[in-house]
Amino acid sequence: MPRNIEIKARLEGERALAEIAARAAALGAAGPQFIGQDDTFFNCPNGRLKLRAFAAGGGELIFYRRADATGPKESFYVLAPVAECDAVREALTLAWGQVGRVVKRRELWLAGRTRVHLDRVEGLGAFLELEVVLRDGEAIEAGEAEAHGLLRALEIAPAQLVEGAYVDLLSRTRP
Repeated sequence: MPRNIEIKARLEGERALAEIAARAAALGAAGPQFIGQDDTFFNCPNGRLKLRAFAAGGGELIFYRRADATGPKESFYVLAPVAECDAVREALTLAWGQVGRVVKRRELWLAGRTRVHLDRVEGLGAFLELEVVLRDGEAIEAGEAEAHGLLRALEIAPAQLVEGAYVDLLSRTRP
């Protein structure tokens, strides 16, 4: 199963997003690529299951399992392409029930093997998400060290780190 090291941090609005984008570019990261995403989360007892629909059409079904903790954490995931997102969303909703929905505009930068996501999340605000893709059999410590190095280079303070998924953060903001 593919793995990565993931970390998420809260940013203070558009200015912070622009500053991080400039720092990513200065590091030699390739990008940006802009991606509209609509993620629907379903009940799943063994991790998280979401259907990601892309604004450009199509999508992917994603299962993943990771700890809900601040700082770098290992994530196991499986991706499956989906052509008919509306029909798959309806089927999974009827079968498992929805947990929530997250709509975001993602700015993607590639810094070596790390995906640097600058996210504008509806109802939540601005975030940085790093995903350091691990090689088969690679120790998680190597990915964690890379994530920490990028956090320093992008000038992200430890107090900015958040735990959980966007869907969790959204559920805490709704009555």
